[in-house]
Amino acid sequence: MIRGLDPVIHAPKRLAAMAVLANAPTASFRFLKEFLEVSDSDLSKHMSALEAAGYVSATKDGRGRGATTTYKLTRTGQTAYNAHRDALRALLDGPL
Repeated sequence: MIRGLDPVIHAPKRLAAMAVLANAPTASFRFLKEFLEVSDSDLSKHMSALEAAGYVSATKDGRGRGATTTYKLTRTGQTAYNAHRDALRALLDGPL
C-alpha cells in the first residue's frame, strides 16, 4: 500500500461512507444504503469492517423490521480519514 493510505478506508464504498460520516453528525443505515447504491449485506460488510477498526460506532434502536441503525464517525475514524485524505491528495498532486 502506498505510504499513508489506510487499507481499511481505501475500499471505494468504505471511503464514500467515511466521507458521508465526516460531513454529517450521523447517518442511518438506510441513508448510506441508498446513497452508496449497495445491498443490505454489502453495506453491512463494509460498515462492520469500519466498526472493527474503531472508525465508526453504531447505535441500534428498536427490534425486528422496524429497527434502525445509525452510524457515527469516531475520533479515531476522523483522524484516520483525515490522514487518508491527506495521503490521497499528496498522491494525486504528484511529486512536483
